[in-house]
Amino acid sequence: RMSRFESLFAGLTFRTSTPAFEVGDEVPAFVTGRGDDGLLVRVGDTVLELPDADPSLLDAKVQIEIESFDARTHRGTARVVDVLEEAE
Repeated sequence: RMSRFESLFAGLTFRTSTPAFEVGDEVPAFVTGRGDDGLLVRVGDTVLELPDADPSLLDAKVQIEIESFDARTHRGTARVVDVLEEAE
């Protein structure tokens, strides 16, 4: 039998500020800035570069596919699969 405390927090999970991704994962994200090699997506403190993305996608919501990811540095590269919401 669960205690009140256990039942209160059953199934509760906490988000991390540095999510990790696997190559091939597809996730929705906002294009938040520009870097030296193209556009950037930030998910918490994780930074993903979109080297071949159209510059007009800045501030758009896109579906991206992870191409590389380093869990130690929380950095990687991705490609845009679809535009979910155009930038305003």
